[in-house]
Amino acid sequence: MNPETRAKYEVVIGLEVHAQMLTKTKAYSNDINEFGSQPNTNVSVITLGHPGTLPVMNKKTIENAIKLGLAVNANIAEDQYFARKNYFYPDLPKGYQITQDKTPICTGGEVLIKTADLQDKKIGLTRIHMEEDAGKSIHDVDVYDTLVDLNRAGVPLLEIVSEPDMRSSQEAYNYLLEIRKLVRYLEICDGNMEEGSLRCDANISVRLVGAREFGTKVEVKNMNSIRNVQRAIEFEINRQIEALENAETLSQETRSFDALKGITISMRSKEAANDYRYFPEPDLPPIKVTPAQIEAIKAEMPALPKDLLIKYTQKIGLSEYDANNIIETKEIALYFEDLIQHTSNYKMAANWIMGEIKSYLNQYGKEINEFPLKPIQIAKIIALIDEGLISNTIATQKIFPALLNAPESDPLQLAESLNVIQDKNEDALIGYIQKVIELNPNEVARYRAGEKQLIGFFMGQLMKVSQGKADPKASNALLRNELEK
Repeated sequence: MNPETRAKYEVVIGLEVHAQMLTKTKAYSNDINEFGSQPNTNVSVITLGHPGTLPVMNKKTIENAIKLGLAVNANIAEDQYFARKNYFYPDLPKGYQITQDKTPICTGGEVLIKTADLQDKKIGLTRIHMEEDAGKSIHDVDVYDTLVDLNRAGVPLLEIVSEPDMRSSQEAYNYLLEIRKLVRYLEICDGNMEEGSLRCDANISVRLVGAREFGTKVEVKNMNSIRNVQRAIEFEINRQIEALENAETLSQETRSFDALKGITISMRSKEAANDYRYFPEPDLPPIKVTPAQIEAIKAEMPALPKDLLIKYTQKIGLSEYDANNIIETKEIALYFEDLIQHTSNYKMAANWIMGEIKSYLNQYGKEINEFPLKPIQIAKIIALIDEGLISNTIATQKIFPALLNAPESDPLQLAESLNVIQDKNEDALIGYIQKVIELNPNEVARYRAGEKQLIGFFMGQLMKVSQGKADPKASNALLRNELEK
């Protein structure tokens, strides 16, 4: 699209995120909540909607909702009621969904994201409410029939509804990253969009820059990755702008995203709230959340990404880049938390996490909980470097690989057995230096003629000749003295 045409319009985006909760059982029954089971095995008369069966509230879902509400600074309602959302659900046998309509457990709150120019921006939340999931309709296995798997029917969900505060697909992308990070830290959802445990519907409209009224909203569904949400939004922005530029009328509708073609496809006209015929759920009693319950849950809350970011940048002096890399996943952050209990060289600890450790994990396709070295082992390597006993190069190229092969070994003893302890003996260092001078007469002549920048070359040769054992600090002055003779 022509940049000038695009610049005439402002995009308005709100996201509805559905997070499947990590509970052992479903929302209103004791049926197992487990991904990957054989189809239609995690079911009972309640999931199947048999007449006369009654739902029973899963207490864990309430606790999870309160956790998320506290994490985003939402208002947590004292009294909540459930409602029936009546709609044609081919994969929800009872024909309606138990949800919350007028009394969501959480209202308000905000999620902090970064904009494209790395500025902080608060995305407001409208509500967070509890509900149950529908089953899964499968259209691509049988040529003639749609198959239904009811294992997912009744699985507890938290629906997180944002305000229409996002103004680009990148902001939407960043918001989803933050939501996924948050639910993973809280351990209320695994955040796996490919498995459908985190799903997103995007509400998108465009309007002329400066206009106060929102444009016609289109909802896009069926996106199985954060990247695809971004792609769908970009396509929809362009489609809507082109329609308006051609004097076409946009209709409020629900569209599906075709990830292979990168396009959205119309599914149906957008339903209004009264199409769902909400009415109070007669089989579930109201829920009362007390201040004491909220305080008890708050006391058990883990450190959240925003808290760790403040700690790492303001208290221990890491850059925001380093801190964000560490808090990207909870497990990495926990490893780092343990590591800095054993060393005060926080920058070097962060470098090891982002460098050698992540490289190892990526190379072998492992998670940090599968990493063979305990944080104290890495701290001991850092201590050897700080004490000048080994160089960083020796640490990464010799000690670290040797430790991976013998995780219970002591790093100092390994360094000694490998004969890589740095040599600070002046006579030994001068011997190494003289050998370097003998091997590189042309460079020595150039240095003495004024090319002082060659000192870096000589230090490299010194490390090579000494097999990394020459202490750099002790060697530097001696090297300069010998070169000046």
